[in-house]
Amino acid sequence: MDTKKKFAVILAGCGSKDGAEIHEATMTLYAIKQQGADYQIFAPDIKQHHVINHLTGEEMNESRNVLIEAARIARGDAKPLSELKVTEFDAIILPGGFGVAKNLCTFAFDGSDCKVNKDVERVITEAHKAGKPIGALCISPVLLAKLIKGAKLTLGSDKGTIKAVELLGVKHSITSHGEVTIDEQNLLFTTPCYMLDANIVDVANGAIAIVKEMIRFM
Repeated sequence: MDTKKKFAVILAGCGSKDGAEIHEATMTLYAIKQQGADYQIFAPDIKQHHVINHLTGEEMNESRNVLIEAARIARGDAKPLSELKVTEFDAIILPGGFGVAKNLCTFAFDGSDCKVNKDVERVITEAHKAGKPIGALCISPVLLAKLIKGAKLTLGSDKGTIKAVELLGVKHSITSHGEVTIDEQNLLFTTPCYMLDANIVDVANGAIAIVKEMIRFM
């Protein structure tokens, strides 16, 4: 019988400007395996909000699918988020990337008035009700701010983003590289990563720290 703790990893596509942040996603997967746990990657089977040329930052005249893009990071083993059964996992974790704020919700455009993808909302709400740890890196904590009343979390130190989530009634904690804010009441775990001026080592340290804390509370 497999006794490994299992994480459901939710990705928002592939690419920092329009999908999942690849460093954060990869380091999260590494941290999970490094600490003796396992994972399955999920993503919503929906059209991306838009596609960004990561060389120029300009929008491209093409269309991509979030699940298909996430499968790039998953080496093909990505499942539709609609198939995620919270009962089959010990924890949920969401790497960042602007796709979180564009594809998983509309925070990039609507701020505190944002709407959340129905499957993302279902999974986070079910995991919270079941008392399972939920981790969020970088910009992903905005989903927790929107869905979990009175959440305690971090988005680093960006004043504009902090102001937007505080309108939702969250308790925000300013953090630095590799630091994890823990909301013990709600079992929420957040770390800033590229919300700060970070490099890949900082991101790795954050991913390892957040996974370690989540496992400690399982």
